[in-house]
Amino acid sequence: MAPALGQVERTSQLGLLAELKAAQSLAERRLARLRALSGTVPGKEIEAAESELVSVQGRLAAASEGAHGREALKAPVSGVLAASHVVAGQVVDARELVFEIVDPDSVFIEAVAYDSLDVATVRSASVASDAGSQPLRLIGASRRLRAQALPLLFGARAKGAGWRLPLGQPVKIQVALTSTVSGLPLPKSAVVRSPANLDMVWVKLAPEHFVPRPVSTAALDGERVLVVRGLAAGERVVVDGAALINQIR
Repeated sequence: MAPALGQVERTSQLGLLAELKAAQSLAERRLARLRALSGTVPGKEIEAAESELVSVQGRLAAASEGAHGREALKAPVSGVLAASHVVAGQVVDARELVFEIVDPDSVFIEAVAYDSLDVATVRSASVASDAGSQPLRLIGASRRLRAQALPLLFGARAKGAGWRLPLGQPVKIQVALTSTVSGLPLPKSAVVRSPANLDMVWVKLAPEHFVPRPVSTAALDGERVLVVRGLAAGERVVVDGAALINQIR
């Protein structure tokens, strides 16, 4: 990166460089005269002249670097360049995002739980991707709700774990809890809405004879729900085409 200086700042910088170059020239000539008279002048004067010349040279190098130098950008971590937000010749401000570096062997996912969840009951978690299921561990949870949901942070570290999911992709996480609940698992397609806008399923009693049954459900995973009340063991529930039966009046 090259420093962006205004006209006034550049003029002041060039003036300072001219003064320092002149001071360096004077310090060099004075040191040369003192060294020529090393037998007649005290050694401390020669040492003071040498120290003054070194000081002027350092100030000149620093001022020249600030006016004409380039600053190298160094990432604080090693990884893979995920995104670049700059082009050649662009002017950037302080604290502006320039490059995004990601660790290819780490993955971090922020999830939101809309139901009340005790993080102490989380036993394991995983996320599905095209490369297969990726196990996750719970890193922590926020102590403040955000949009009426509890933010949770999951992560994993393994070889190539960061390559499985693109940065910013929305995913669904399956979380296994230590607590248990009794019920009957059904596909989500089996649960429809009654005219009173309540959850219900269609139970087959006989050929072409179906009756609606109000039920209470709980979330189970991404594809199934758990019926906790309203069904008895052995009843035959319509799991395919329940929405079509629900249209018959």
